[in-house]
Formats: sequence, structure tokens, C-alpha cells
Amino acid sequence: MPRPRAIIAEDEPLLREELAELLGSLWPELEIVAQTGDGITTLRELEAHAPDALFLDIQMPGLTGLEVARQASGRCHIVFVTAYDQHTLAAFEQGAADYVLKPASAARLATTVARLKERIGRPAPAIEGLLRELGAPQRGFLRWINASQGQTVHIITVEDICYFQADSKYTRVVTAEGESLIRKPIKELSQELDPASFWQIHRSTIVNVHAIAGVVRDLRGHTQVRLKRREELLAVSDAYTPLFRQM
Repeated sequence: MPRPRAIIAEDEPLLREELAELLGSLWPELEIVAQTGDGITTLRELEAHAPDALFLDIQMPGLTGLEVARQASGRCHIVFVTAYDQHTLAAFEQGAADYVLKPASAARLATTVARLKERIGRPAPAIEGLLRELGAPQRGFLRWINASQGQTVHIITVEDICYFQADSKYTRVVTAEGESLIRKPIKELSQELDPASFWQIHRSTIVNVHAIAGVVRDLRGHTQVRLKRREELLAVSDAYTPLFRQM
């Protein structure tokens, strides 16, 4: 029988180490496949390892534990690591997920380990109801995407993206460092991205406003966007040139 596998996501290194140490003594068979300190890295490791259990700090930089939990719901058994809060603890009474108070005590963690041993091997429950109770943010603007580079899938935060560009059946996702591909069409992306940060400048192109260095005109008078960290110029359709009048 394969060993159970877990990820520990906690932004305080000392607490993370203590939790790993306690788990090691209480549950020697458990394999800790990753330890993370922020939400984006946790999502990456979740995709890479598909663990049985996730020990998840509610407050983390990048993406909060609640936002990560929304992605992990139904994929693994979640144990929230939390500071004491009566409202928070009351939400766990429905039993869809467990919790451990900071700093973790051996006695409480032993209870959690016993519960996980019973649950692992069974389908992980969806915890959307619990997340609503805990006040998880409802679906807002897109904050990250899963993009393919060859056989590798990368999680990219939208702030790091310079622009999106339609490419046959795919959409190119271009950052300062390179390019990836997603299957989501430009039309769909335009509805999911924050319009204050991402402007559609052509039927095939959406640009990150914060990546724009300026605008230039070619010999025919057509507007082009110059980027801060990329060499190429992006064509602007006539319909979208009013966006740049203030520049």
C-alpha cells in the first residue's frame, strides 16, 4: 500500500518546521512531499504532487489559504492551520475539513492524524460550503493561470504577464522571461481579467497596462505599444486607439 503524502503550507518557517517535526513523530508513514510558504508555490506543488492531505495556513502571502483551498477542494483532504478565532472554529463543525491551532500541540495534532487516517483512501469532500462560512473571496478577476511550456505546466500570476495573443487554437501567454500556451480564447480572457490592469488593444491581443512603456506610430500612422521588458511592438487596432489618448 503506498505511503500517504502531504504538503505543509505555512508562511512562518519556524511553525512549518515544528509542524513537520510533530507529524514525523506522530505519523512516521506520512511522506511530506513539499513545504511551502506562499499561496502560488502551494498551488504549484499541489499540481505537481497531488497529495492525499494538505496542511494549509489560512493567512499566506500571494494567495490566501482560503483561495488555495478553493482550488484544492475535492482534490485532497484539507487541514487548516489557524490562529484562534471562535467564528472560524465554529465553521469547522460540519466536519468537511479539520483544523489545527497555532502553535500546533501534539495532542490536537494526534486527533487530526487519527481523522486523516480514517479519511485517506476515500474521496476528498468538496468544501465550498465551509469556505463560504469562513469568508473566502468569491470568484473575482483572474489572478493566475496554468500555462503549458512543452510538457511542463506552469502557474503564472497575471501580474507577471506582459500580454496575451491569440495563436491558432491557443492563446500565447507572454512574460518578460518567455512564452507559454493556454487553450482559453482571447474573448473569454477579456471577460475574466481586471479591465483596470488589462486592455484589449486588438481583436487578438490583450496587454498588461503595467507592462507598457509607451506608444509609438509607424510610418502609416498606426499606433503601436512599446513594452518595458520585451523588444517587440504590439499593433493597436483603430477601435482601441482612444485608450491611449491620455498617454
